[in-house]
Amino acid sequence: MQVIFLIIIGIAAGFVATRLMKVEADPITTIAVGILGALIGGAVLRFLLVLTGVAAGFIGAVLGAILLIWLWRVLTDKG
Repeated sequence: MQVIFLIIIGIAAGFVATRLMKVEADPITTIAVGILGALIGGAVLRFLLVLTGVAAGFIGAVLGAILLIWLWRVLTDKG
């Protein structure tokens, strides 16, 4: 079932990518580019998530703290 899903996503991704990059390609090439792109993109994303799992949580915590400080300043500023 995952292979069928990958093929469907790959077809859509190939179509969108070739249009965004303004590439004239036949349907077979478009499908192949989309499927290979889905495989490569999925692998890279999984790798980055493994590497940045803790770092992403830290970055999220810092961004949340920055937002809270900004909100606190806005709400307590009388001038």
